[in-house]
Formats: sequence, structure tokens, C-alpha cells
Amino acid sequence: MNIKSLLLGSAAALAAVSGAQAADAIVAAEPEPMEYVRVCDAFGTGYFYIPGTETCLKIGGFIRVQGSFGRDEVDSRDNPDGLVGISDWDMFSRAYISFDAKSDTEYGTLTGFFAAEFNADNDATDAGDSFIDVDEAYIQLGGFKAGFFYSWWDKGLNGETDSLGNVTEFNSLAYLYDGGTFQAGVSVDELEGTSTKDNGVGVAGIVSATLGGVSFDLLGGFDTELEEGAIRALLSADLGPGVFQVAGIWASNPNAYWNRSEWTVAASYRWNVNDKLAITPGAQYFGNLSEGSLVDFGSNDAWRVGGTVDYKITEGLATRLSVQYEDQDDGDDEVFGFLRLQRDF
Repeated sequence: MNIKSLLLGSAAALAAVSGAQAADAIVAAEPEPMEYVRVCDAFGTGYFYIPGTETCLKIGGFIRVQGSFGRDEVDSRDNPDGLVGISDWDMFSRAYISFDAKSDTEYGTLTGFFAAEFNADNDATDAGDSFIDVDEAYIQLGGFKAGFFYSWWDKGLNGETDSLGNVTEFNSLAYLYDGGTFQAGVSVDELEGTSTKDNGVGVAGIVSATLGGVSFDLLGGFDTELEEGAIRALLSADLGPGVFQVAGIWASNPNAYWNRSEWTVAASYRWNVNDKLAITPGAQYFGNLSEGSLVDFGSNDAWRVGGTVDYKITEGLATRLSVQYEDQDDGDDEVFGFLRLQRDF
């Protein structure tokens, strides 16, 4: 065997070995595809698909820091615990978070909504007044709604001057027909803890219409335990650089839906100065106050005037200043309000 034959044989052997090693090489498996969060635009902005489902979820909320002032402030406003007021001012912080889950079904949109408040405050006993409160928790399918939620009585005028409802949140069953420009609804509300009876039931109904920049609501509520009721009308209209609103209530006697006075009228005008600033003056008159009675109205009246200033500092951050003055027959006049800083997300 000559040198040339030896070299050719060695080359062939090396090629065979290399081919065998290439055939036996370990190939790394490709990674499983990751399921990224997908945007859901079927129900508006802010929703995303819960991975692995066709349910869309939106998470929102705000952080609020507020200083309130007024006579016995701890005993009057922003106080769900009924503390005895000893101060004319109070400061508190609140975190609010909401979860809104929606999906399409053959019966319409299916919604599950939950919101909670986390409050931080101090009371006069220095024991602290921090508490967690369920703000709303309900299920909605199409126009049918069941759970704990704000009633139509919670709707008010722009600004902070008006008071147009007594208890405005119940465990309820409700149905709302939405025809676009026309709506009509009815609710059955549990009234436990709202009057002198423990197991009351209320019935509320609303009809509303919208045409262009004008909308009108007619709302009624009947307290079956006290056998008393109230009706309310509210008109809203775009006017110039803002929105004008006026409302009125009449009640047969104090009841769960309205117990402040036999009748009242209120009005406000939100003046949108520019994209950042809005000023809302308002006024309200109360005729024949209940004066603390749960069964009858008296003969004293009261009136209130005030203003609210909203300023958008930047995207997601705004401040609100409210100053109100109220004068009541046979009572002391009062100035009250608050200064608020709020970060929405």
C-alpha cells in the first residue's frame, strides 16, 4: 500500500465517522409558545383577555387624600361608623380598586363586578378608624342585575352642593330596558337597616330619555314597610361651554329613599373653562324639613349654596375643592366642604 492509498483511506474513514456523529446529534426542542395577555376591545378601553379564556377583565381604581371641614366633621360626612364628632376638620386617605369581568353570551353580555374601599382615618379615641368596605358586588346578564350596587337614587347633579337621595345602595334585583334614546327599569330593594323596621322591601322605577344634548329622568321609590314613597325628576342639558342641571323631589313622608324634607329643588351649572379647569356653582332649597323625625315632616325650611372647582393637574391626577353654605330655620348656619387630591388608574 502506497502513501496515496493510505491518505485516501484515512479520509474516507473520517468522513464516515463524521456522518455518523451528525446523524446522532441531539437537537434541542423548541420552546412552547407563550400565551401573552391580549387586549380586548369589545367592551371599551382597558380590558384584556384572562389567559386561556374568552372573558375580558378590567382593573381600575383610585387613591384619594382628602381634608374635610365643617361643624362636627367626624360625625357628619365621610363617616360610616357614626363616631361622635369633636372636631371641625378631618383628614383621611382611601384606596379604591375595582374588577370588571365581561363576556358575550347568547343572552347578552355577562358581567361580574366587584369594588372595595380601603380607608385610613383616626377617630377621637385614638383607636383608629381604618376599615375595609365592599362598595359594590353584583352579577349582570343583559338587562338583569342582582347583588349589592348603587341604585338610580345615587345619581345627582354636577358639583357637590346637591343632596338628592337618602340611602342609595342596596342588595337588589333590577331590570333595565335600554332602547338607546329611551330607558325604563324597575328594582326590588332590601331596606334592612334604613328605617324603623328590620325587614323592609322597597320598589323603585325609572324612565329616562335622551335627545341630543338633553336628558330627562323620572324616578320613583316606595317603602313598603313605612308605606311611604317619593318621586324625583332630573333634567340635564348642554348649554354653552357647560352643562345645566335641575332636579326636584316630593315625598309623602320620610322613607328609605328620601327623608330630608317634604320637597326640594336643586340646580347647578358646570362651566368647563378649559380642558383642565371646571367650575360648578349650585343651589338647593328644602321645604318642610323632617327635623330628625322618621315618620313626619315639620314646617322649617333650609337652603344651601356653594361651589365646586375641579382642576386636572396631569393625566390621572386631579384635585377638587368644595365649599358649601347652609342655613336652616331655627338652626345654626354652617360652612362645610373639602379639598381632595385623587390619582385615578
